[in-house]
Amino acid sequence: MIQFIGEYDCKIDPKGRVMIPAGLKKQLPEEAADKFVINRGFEKCLVLYPYNEWQKISAEVNKLNLYNQKNRNFARYFFRGATELSLDANGRILLPKSLLEYAGITNDLVLFPYSNRIEVWSKDAYDNLLNEEPEDFAMLAEEVMGGAIGERSEDELS
Repeated sequence: MIQFIGEYDCKIDPKGRVMIPAGLKKQLPEEAADKFVINRGFEKCLVLYPYNEWQKISAEVNKLNLYNQKNRNFARYFFRGATELSLDANGRILLPKSLLEYAGITNDLVLFPYSNRIEVWSKDAYDNLLNEEPEDFAMLAEEVMGGAIGERSEDELS
C-alpha cells in the first residue's frame, strides 16, 4: 500500500496546470504509470489518486447496493467531476476548471499527500482548516488514537 508523506506549496499556472514536486513524484508507484484521477474531496478540496489506487477505491464504491438511496447518492457525489489526468512531458497535470472553482483554487495551492491520496487545497483554505491550537490537536489525538493500540477496534483504525 502507498504511504505518501509531505506537504508541498505550489502555484497553478494561467492554464490550470500544476507541477508535481520532485519529492512527491519519487513516491508515486510504478503501477500508477503517471496517471491519476482527481475528484471532489469531502471538504472543499480536491483529491488526487494515483490511477491504480483509484481503481481499488472505485471498485469498492461499485460494490454498493445501488437499490439503496443513500448508496446511490454517495456514488453520485463521489464520482461527480472525477477526471482522469496524466503527467505531461514537464511533470505537470492540468486541473479541470470546474474542480478548481469547487475548491476555490485560483493561484496558490497546497498538495497534502497522506495514505493513498493527495489532497489539493487552496492555500488559504488549507491554512484556515489547520489553524488549530496545539491543545485542540492533542484532544483530537486522544479521541481518535487514545486507547492502547491493541485495544482499538477496527472501526477506530479505519
